[in-house]
Amino acid sequence: MAMGESVHTVTAMPQAREPGCPFDPPAELLDARRHGPVSRYTFPGGRPGWLVTGYELVRAVLADPRFSSRKELMLHPTIDFGDMEIPPAPPGEFLLMDGPRHRRYRKPLMGKFTVRRMRMLTERVEQITAGCLDAMEEAGPPAELVTAFAKPIPAVVICELLGVPYEDRGSFQEQIDSFMNGETSDEDLTAAYTATQDYLAELVAAKRSDPTDDVLSDLTDSDLTDEELQGIALILLAAGLDTTANMLALGTFALLRDEEQLASFRADPALTDRAVEELLRYLSVAKTFMRTALEDVELGGRTIKAGSRVILSYNTANRDPERFTDPHVLDLRRQQGGHLAFGHGVHQCLGQQLARVEMGVAFRALFDRFPTLRLAVPAGEVRLRPETADIYGVKSLPVTWDGAR
Repeated sequence: MAMGESVHTVTAMPQAREPGCPFDPPAELLDARRHGPVSRYTFPGGRPGWLVTGYELVRAVLADPRFSSRKELMLHPTIDFGDMEIPPAPPGEFLLMDGPRHRRYRKPLMGKFTVRRMRMLTERVEQITAGCLDAMEEAGPPAELVTAFAKPIPAVVICELLGVPYEDRGSFQEQIDSFMNGETSDEDLTAAYTATQDYLAELVAAKRSDPTDDVLSDLTDSDLTDEELQGIALILLAAGLDTTANMLALGTFALLRDEEQLASFRADPALTDRAVEELLRYLSVAKTFMRTALEDVELGGRTIKAGSRVILSYNTANRDPERFTDPHVLDLRRQQGGHLAFGHGVHQCLGQQLARVEMGVAFRALFDRFPTLRLAVPAGEVRLRPETADIYGVKSLPVTWDGAR
């Protein structure tokens, strides 16, 4: 960094998107990226840190073992917990772990989520999706797409993978939404977490005594403890439900807002895979992640001191004009890949291939089944999740189509 060069500072995580631009990151985040890929960030309570908004540097941090994912080293980007000591991640919750602890949980799962295995699930995802669309068609227009389509598809898929009884999926949807929606009270959040943990304890015990054909039963043959299996199940449920559900809802909203791109998608089935990748880049529903420097690291001309917390902005990285041409344009024929919607490095999303299968099948089936699908309310009245939510998305998406009840 040159002598006298100022460093852009962000004093609070931006909480609002521009009116009429529900798919673009908050303007303050885009402005921070324009000032350079690294900004100073002031955490609640006045603690200093850093905000990384450029593609290359976000990717570099994700691949650098000098930056830790450990929960006990983190700060919350919007809440001041004062001097409260943050405990390490519970057993099994490997997203917030490093090194051997992380590998202990991730390694036995890697073979369960290969590209080949996930593609073998395509027929089942098609059946689940068809069931949702059959129910929508039978009920007739209008429909609320979040509850009729976006949530139940990933809920059934992940519950089947884990061996969760079908009749319990509704309660899981509600509990996981409570963790992620950014609006649940502390009391309700604690109640949902406790109820989920209690259920998972019963589920693990059931798999121990009577294994079935699912991932959780397979893991009971390992040396993982019941508590560790509970933690793994919680991570897979949370990741498998909320992220894909919000990609399906927000992705549908984005396509319905762009007549030209939607027409291209409808006309060309071969465009499906590329469309999924572009929607992942364009929407980046998992907005930010965090790392903590374990030693002094030079990053973009700045010295990140050991112990400093670094917020990684996925949504601005995926809109970086130095990496993507016309980054704020939804272009389903875009040739540039390499988005960071699933992260990068050793913590890259295990379920990314499953998410791709679900999105490809669901988007194609939805728009093939309902060629006249459109919003049932003005776009400005679609209710969106707040920026405080861990995963960005749509609360409610009313749609309609030509057809009789």
